[in-house]
This record gives sequence, C-alpha cells and structure tokens, in this order.
Amino acid sequence: MTEPSIKTCITEAIKVAMRARDKPRLMTLRLAMSDIKRIEIDEHIVVDDARTLLILDKMIKQRRDSLRQFSDAGRKDLADVEAAEIVVLQAFMPKPLDETEISSLIQQAIVDSGAQGMPDMGKVMAILRPLVQGRADMALVSQQLKARLSS
Repeated sequence: MTEPSIKTCITEAIKVAMRARDKPRLMTLRLAMSDIKRIEIDEHIVVDDARTLLILDKMIKQRRDSLRQFSDAGRKDLADVEAAEIVVLQAFMPKPLDETEISSLIQQAIVDSGAQGMPDMGKVMAILRPLVQGRADMALVSQQLKARLSS
C-alpha cells in the first residue's frame, strides 16, 4: 500500500481541524491548500509531492521572515501567530537532515558531478536540490557547497 500524498494528508488534517474547531490550525491548512490549488489552476497541472514540498517550504520561509520582523518590532502577539503557523506547516515536511547527512550528500554530489571548482557549482546544486529540498535550508547547503568547492 502506498503512502498518501502530502496534499491528501493536508486535506485530512483540514477535516480533523474542522471537527476539533481548531481555527488557527484550520486557517493555516486552508492557506496551504489554497496555494496548492492556485498553482494547479494557474499551471493546469496536478501538484505532486515534490512541488507540494516546495510550496510548503516557501510558506515556512515567509513565516520565518514575518516572525523575525514582528519580533524585532516588539509585536509578540503577531510573532506567536507566525510561530504557530510554522509548527503546523512543518508537520507535513520530511524529517530534517542533520549536519553529517548534509555533508555526506554534498560530498557525494561533488563526486557524482565530477565538480572541480566553483564553475561547477550549478551542476552540483542540480544534483543536491531534489535530495535536500524541504529537509534542509538551501542557503546553508549552498554556503557549505561553496566552501567545499573553493578549497
């Protein structure tokens, strides 16, 4: 039996949140589903799990940015809302990679691509991106890769 898609899990979570009358969670889940459906309608496609992870990852990044801005502005009430939304969205993301796993994936991607230096960074990132998307901060992965390729 195959595992249900992330989109299906979000739909089920919406139903559970409705029954539990959990309005904050319900609102976040509905926002995620509306982003998914908007892309499906705009691009005339059915969004798969990989694309759903990209959408959720983008939503989490937006909320982290808002959280930082609200915290800096002293708006704890709004920062708490953003933090709660991040928790809801992260529940649908795969288990994050630790530093050792990221390092080993970078090393393997360098070997697989035959990268010799910085000009080959694009080739390595093309291999890495599908492996780490939604499981690691791409900016940190990129920094680590640059450090490896420039040494």
